[in-house]
Amino acid sequence: MKHTTDNLRTAWFEFWRAREHAIIPSAGVLPDNDPTALFHNSGMHPLVPFLMGESHPEGVRIANAQKCIRTGDIDEVGDASHLTFFEMLGNWSLGDYFKDDQIRWSFEFLTQVLKLPVKNLAVSVFAGDDDAPRDTEAAEVWKSCDIADERIAYLGKKHNWWAKGDIGPCGPDTEMFFWVGEDPAPANFQDTHDDPRWVEIWNDVFMQFHRDAQGKLHPLPQKNIDTGMGLERTVVALNKMSSVYETDAFASLLQKLSELSDKPEIANNPAANTETARSARIIADHIRTATIILADSVAPSNMDQGYILRRLIRRAIRHGRKINMPEQFCNILAKTVIDQLSPTYPELKWNESFVLEELEREEAQFQKTLEKGEREFQKMIEPLSCPPTPSCHPERSEGSSPSCHFKSRSSCHPEPTKPAHRGGAGRLDSGSQISGADAFHLYETYGFPLEITQELAAEKGLTVDEKEFQRAFEAHQALSRAGSEQKFKGGLGDQSETTVKLHTATHLLHAALRKVLGLHVEQRGSNITPERLRFDFSHPEKMTPEQIAEVEQLVNEAIQADAPIHCEESTVDAAKEAGAIGLFEHKYGDKVKVYSMGEFSKEICGGPHVQSTGELGSFKILKEEASSRGVRRIKATVS
Repeated sequence: MKHTTDNLRTAWFEFWRAREHAIIPSAGVLPDNDPTALFHNSGMHPLVPFLMGESHPEGVRIANAQKCIRTGDIDEVGDASHLTFFEMLGNWSLGDYFKDDQIRWSFEFLTQVLKLPVKNLAVSVFAGDDDAPRDTEAAEVWKSCDIADERIAYLGKKHNWWAKGDIGPCGPDTEMFFWVGEDPAPANFQDTHDDPRWVEIWNDVFMQFHRDAQGKLHPLPQKNIDTGMGLERTVVALNKMSSVYETDAFASLLQKLSELSDKPEIANNPAANTETARSARIIADHIRTATIILADSVAPSNMDQGYILRRLIRRAIRHGRKINMPEQFCNILAKTVIDQLSPTYPELKWNESFVLEELEREEAQFQKTLEKGEREFQKMIEPLSCPPTPSCHPERSEGSSPSCHFKSRSSCHPEPTKPAHRGGAGRLDSGSQISGADAFHLYETYGFPLEITQELAAEKGLTVDEKEFQRAFEAHQALSRAGSEQKFKGGLGDQSETTVKLHTATHLLHAALRKVLGLHVEQRGSNITPERLRFDFSHPEKMTPEQIAEVEQLVNEAIQADAPIHCEESTVDAAKEAGAIGLFEHKYGDKVKVYSMGEFSKEICGGPHVQSTGELGSFKILKEEASSRGVRRIKATVS
């Protein structure tokens, strides 16, 4: 039997629904109030408040497929396994069942639903150390499920321990592996667990401890289960494929790519070790991810999520040029993604016109940017192609080429500039070599990959300092990883007093903006650090100073009213009938929480919030600025 992503996703929902789990929709890919990441990067990420004790409107047993984006390895995409967008299957127990039930159900799903033979399964559990005990409980449950003792590996914290951070919830986990080798699976997993033919397909996390500020562990009063099964990766393992691009997740997209480029090998052999196949994989992944991000109303920009989106689109376009894709191909491929995934994620269809329009606009704009980059390249090489002469630089030696037609040093060869973003490097190395810093400037500013700069240089008889470029590129990559995986300290997950206050303030700000600017205002993103809140909202123009002052005054009046904050659960329809703001309807299940702050604000939200508005003290808008096309951004604080 060939496994597909659609079949696996459906089987997952049916299995957990039969075990009294509510199947909740995926959250959007943008964290509502968590500044620790640009995008949701795991299934549990949107559920942090509920794992920390907030009650979930759908109950204590939930499951879903969550849209996830990981951006730390964008430049690795193109190989057989890396993806920027993927789906994570998960199920959760919020203080209900625990280790015994979860492991038994995991074994049942693997062997009864997926029909995997026990002889090809192995598991790992936490080995224990001076800090935390060995997880013998998990091991014993696995043994009772007919997993042989020698197929259980006891591994350390690097492999089998989960933690939210240095302080907070944590606990052991157990990972499940499937043997994909042609030879029989080795009997002893402890000695062979690092063999790449053992592929991890599922992880069960047991949140059972809390680590305090002194580093000591204490049992959690609410023990939780958090699990994760990567959809596409699991399908690869189950089918014993060599690449994620061989799965049905990419079949229709690569077929369309093959047709547009007139290269049948793209669809016939997507895992091929060729430059054409690599470019096709990059285009397929990046357009798929860009479509998902755009469907959450993010537009390309030069900051935060919009910057990542722009980078993905432009990298896809560059590789499209390599394989002779026609102009304006991005929206054609996006339509294929929408048709395939909208039955599962309906927001793709709801926002289809926005997705296609933004891709068309960005592609056209990037073509102009490439032209600008080529002109910048010509300016860079001008000093090399125009050698000094005695007439324009009398201080230089005689015998120089008489070809320079400029009359002064300033007009012929201006002094090298040393902009900060180039690490202080000059414009050009002496001789016939373009500096790596300048080549990286073309990459970072104009989207020129090194190979384009090298091609243009070769046409002029020049070379590029590739080693210096790589050093600049690696430094940039390290910063990008740090920015995307851990952008700020703090975050909603810690539920500190300050972040809870700031989160509550976003409700008042949202309501005030709608009163001052109009009902077209809708939240487009929110980000909170311990120092400030950041709120993105739809609005076509810069706010006037008078509008900013009026919004600030309205929020402070709501704070001074010291209105109690009430929470009630209802259906989405009932909440809207009662006047609640309900954005991104696809995020909600059958039941939602509605938070009311006097008569001023009523909004669907997961929490947490303070008890009354007066706890916020005072509200101050620090800055109002553009975020992306049609989206404004406010930064504010409370004190």
